[in-house]
Amino acid sequence: MGIGPGSLDDMTPRARQAIVNADIVVGYNTYIALIRALVENKQLIGTAMMQEIERCQMAVDEALTGKKIAVVSSGDPGIYGMAGLILELVMKQPEAVRPKVTVIPGISAVGAAAAILGAPLMHDFAVISLSDLLTPWELIKKRAEMAAAGDFVIAIYNPKSKKRVTQIEEIRQIVLAHRPSSTPVGIVHQASRTGEEMELSSLAEFTALPIDMFSLVIIGNSQTYVAGGRMITPRGYRV
Repeated sequence: MGIGPGSLDDMTPRARQAIVNADIVVGYNTYIALIRALVENKQLIGTAMMQEIERCQMAVDEALTGKKIAVVSSGDPGIYGMAGLILELVMKQPEAVRPKVTVIPGISAVGAAAAILGAPLMHDFAVISLSDLLTPWELIKKRAEMAAAGDFVIAIYNPKSKKRVTQIEEIRQIVLAHRPSSTPVGIVHQASRTGEEMELSSLAEFTALPIDMFSLVIIGNSQTYVAGGRMITPRGYRV
């Protein structure tokens, strides 16, 4: 289930009710901390980063005993979340005992960031993660190249980490081959969380700004513009 980008105000009533009804809440420790006020009396299973398979397998094992399990993902569970992994593990179980899985959507980080910036996703867009832990970097670059050539607005998850510092610059160079250096770029830090900030820049200059794993970057298409401090991608309405 998706708990939204961070603030409890952005969690759906359906997701909140699923947590209330759950016997056990399972999730990445950081995400459990975001909903601490809702899970104080719950049994919790939390793990660190890079333990996703172990965490989801524990959730499935508990579900096989008949307990109600809420596996929480930040944002939407089907967008870089745990919905897919949970379904893969459940499908390995014999059909006769397979637990029922309900995927509860949530407000995604890209949706939250776009709202903070204005309306940059009003036309076709692509969402790309720069994390190469599970996807080869050459494939990520190819996807960015195709998105840039197709004039998609490009939303970038996991743009930069302590160890991964040059990839965002490579992506900038790829996009520069297809659109002007003046193309608007928005950066949102900690969307819907404490410390939320947004900055507007250009394709020429945005990598000089602070960017980390808690940032989401949105690169406009050839029609995107900035007005009144808001980033807007026209849908094509005549106004």
